Amino acid sequence: MTFPLDIRTELHLSGAWTDISPDVYVRDQMVVTRGRRDQGAATDPSSLSMTLNNRDGRYSPRNAMSPLYGLIGRNTRVRVSVPGAESAYLQMEGNGAQFVSTPDDPSLAFTGDFDVRAEIAPDWYGPTNQTLIGKWDADTDQTSWLLRLNQGIVMLYTTYAATGIDWYAGRELPTLPQRAAIRATYQADNGNDQREVRFYWAESLAGPWTLIGDPVPMTGAGDFTPSPAPLSIAPTDARRDPNDPRLPFVGRGYAFEVRDGIDGTVVAAPDFTAQAAGTTAFTDSAGRPWTLEDGTEIRDREDRFYGEISSWPAKWSLDGADVWVPIQASGILRRLGQGKKPIDSALRRRIPSGNPVAYWPFEDQESASRAYSPLPGVDSAAVTGLDFASLDSLVSSAPLPKLLKAATLSARVPPSMPSGAWQVEFVYNADGKAPDDYAEILSFSSPDGTVRRWTILLKAGVGRVRGYDASGAEVAQLNVAIGDDVFHGWNRLRFWARDEGDGTVTYRIDWQDVGGDSGGLSNTLAGTAGRLSYLTAHWGEQTEGWGFGHLLVLPVAASSLLSGSDDAYRAETAWERLLRLSYEERIPMSRIPGELPTERVGYQRQEVILNLLSDAAQADGGALLEDPRRVGLVYRDRSSMYTQDPALTLSYTAPGLGPDLEPVDDDSAVRNDVTVTRDAGTSGRAVLTEGPLSVQAPPYGIGLYDEAVTLSLAYDIQPEPVANWRLHLGTYDGARYPTVSVILHKPGAGVHVPAILGLREGDKLRLIDLPPWVAHGDVDLVVEGWRETLDLYRWEIEFNCSPGGPWNLATVGHPVYGRADSDGSELAAAVGSADTELVVTATGPDPLPWTSDPADLPFDIDVDGEVMTVTAVDASSSPQTFTVTRAVNGVSKPHLAGSAVGLAHVSAASL
Repeated sequence: MTFPLDIRTELHLSGAWTDISPDVYVRDQMVVTRGRRDQGAATDPSSLSMTLNNRDGRYSPRNAMSPLYGLIGRNTRVRVSVPGAESAYLQMEGNGAQFVSTPDDPSLAFTGDFDVRAEIAPDWYGPTNQTLIGKWDADTDQTSWLLRLNQGIVMLYTTYAATGIDWYAGRELPTLPQRAAIRATYQADNGNDQREVRFYWAESLAGPWTLIGDPVPMTGAGDFTPSPAPLSIAPTDARRDPNDPRLPFVGRGYAFEVRDGIDGTVVAAPDFTAQAAGTTAFTDSAGRPWTLEDGTEIRDREDRFYGEISSWPAKWSLDGADVWVPIQASGILRRLGQGKKPIDSALRRRIPSGNPVAYWPFEDQESASRAYSPLPGVDSAAVTGLDFASLDSLVSSAPLPKLLKAATLSARVPPSMPSGAWQVEFVYNADGKAPDDYAEILSFSSPDGTVRRWTILLKAGVGRVRGYDASGAEVAQLNVAIGDDVFHGWNRLRFWARDEGDGTVTYRIDWQDVGGDSGGLSNTLAGTAGRLSYLTAHWGEQTEGWGFGHLLVLPVAASSLLSGSDDAYRAETAWERLLRLSYEERIPMSRIPGELPTERVGYQRQEVILNLLSDAAQADGGALLEDPRRVGLVYRDRSSMYTQDPALTLSYTAPGLGPDLEPVDDDSAVRNDVTVTRDAGTSGRAVLTEGPLSVQAPPYGIGLYDEAVTLSLAYDIQPEPVANWRLHLGTYDGARYPTVSVILHKPGAGVHVPAILGLREGDKLRLIDLPPWVAHGDVDLVVEGWRETLDLYRWEIEFNCSPGGPWNLATVGHPVYGRADSDGSELAAAVGSADTELVVTATGPDPLPWTSDPADLPFDIDVDGEVMTVTAVDASSSPQTFTVTRAVNGVSKPHLAGSAVGLAHVSAASL
């Protein structure tokens, strides 16, 4: 490392980054904070403090003479970077403008077997459709092939020459490192008259390649469509779905390859690691020219802060000789935390996304006289006899109305609705009151269908559908045997009709218990389905007290639009909840996945969005973080923090570690009696009854330290294991390290820079070579957050850490944490400080001997704080003789008979 430190500060102006480093006052330190502070339960917004020279007024947003007038203001994006520890890379922001391309030529005109590879560090598991590379120009409809990512799935699209129809293959990605290579091969004929795609991954383009899932076959051999489109890295395709466009990938690109044939001739090989930062055009090793478009960058720097400037306060001296702007920028969590409005109910949010032609939520307030529609061009429904906002028992909805003794409905469907297929759907709650005789539930009219009026009627045991033509004659009928369940709790009723193209209409009625079982019946009639024009109802005494709401009309039949949302998405995994909400709210979201599935979460409540995201993260026990490379969020799975290798190792005797290493043995994080309650469900409790941190009064324990939390969990079997996990974290007997500082401007400390530049909250930090008054042996910590100070001649980071020991969990095959401890063992005889043989007796309830298999040796044991390495164990029954190497952790002392013997590195089971 060299000083002065090359710090670069940039603002995002007019779609490009502008360097403002010369205007940053070097007399003031730049301070960046990230992650959790003060043992908080949630991540704090990251922050940046710096001061800008404003003598010419350029950083005053209201100064019309400023060259930045109209370009800076609230939430202008800012990034602060230092020289990176890796080679150059292609920086992709994920907007629709950025791409890199090379012109088409005959070497790219293959239409059969080919092989495409990409070494990237993208948003692997994010919520958006991300394009990687392909010959795909949607604007001119010149589409041939495209490699892309979609919510954790790698996909290869090809336009099939025989039909001109897009065909795609996909496979779910395994848990990948942040930087990895993926590969897709296309085989026009696999020998079985099939096209076939295979997906692979590797640590780099150099391989070796690991197959992802099974090969994906498609009936019928054949070539894909040739296209004169240029070969592009990250082309944009908004044509397929303007509401969900395929956009350039987010993250970094290192190198790409395209081969004519599987393992064939390389026809394109853009390598961004071989380019100088700032390059906008180059020629690859295959002789192909590449051009970066619209602000796409090649960089070689690492961002230490990426966020938004929310305010531009002007400061000046009395004589006007100095004018400055003290900037306080923040990450996206600050902006999201400003929101105070709860999001709409799960049904109210979900239904409009299915493009209904008409929709009335019936979530109006108690004094409403009409039912509002949130869809443009759809009139409010005329109603009478509805007691609005009186039923709040449907978790996926705001309060809904109750039908009075005489109630009516008249709702007009826009005349723009197409003919040929439709579906009507709504939710209701009969409150356990099944009609004694047929009661009208809903009727709907068609101006051009064979059936001009449909009516749905219910009574105990029978559901009836009747259809009448223009003359009033009955031309359709359907009787369905129904159970009592359709009259208890909230149900969804769906009726649809569809032209089959042969002069017949299929129509069907279905019931679905909200979050439960479904069933129904279909029939056919000669004629056409037409379209709908009005929905009407005349409710009477037999439906008095029923709940009703979320009435919608779709221009398609047999849709399952409400599935999941009618139960408020209960039983989604935590990541599925985060992914869906971030997609709906257009919040950039990526993931650090673990090996285990995330916890299943409970009902999605009407809450502010940040609370809903936090609820999902807390239910899983992971961490909702800010993305260090863009204004967005990252979810770190709980299991991604299990039994990690250290991301940063600091030696007490080597340069870098700061002097303020002050471990604290206190009770601030102790929780020895934990109760976890499932939102809307039962509770589970875990209590530590024995040991130094138990609920027993001193000296046998520490006394009572209890907590009670309510979490968004899906099932009543979850609270107890979650309580035990939180008890495990809260009763780990290890010191807390509020501050572990690294002084990077200290000579020789630069060796730590590569690791620090890649460090993330939740990573493991290991301290080694500690003096005996701190610890014997290595200390593992989890980085919760940090405070970073930078100026030209100073770079210091103060990490806030928690004990890493409770995260070292049992892992099959792990050399240290892949072993099961004894149920209980002790020394059968006293030993001196230099003895190398121990006589050990098993004392547990089911005393089993220790392993004597040479394949299981060596392993470390702990006897009263001294760590010894066991190199041999005799095979006889208890007691057994251990041959040991003493004082592995620097402790050497005699031990009395009866001293406890156990593994030095004890591992608990994971949640």
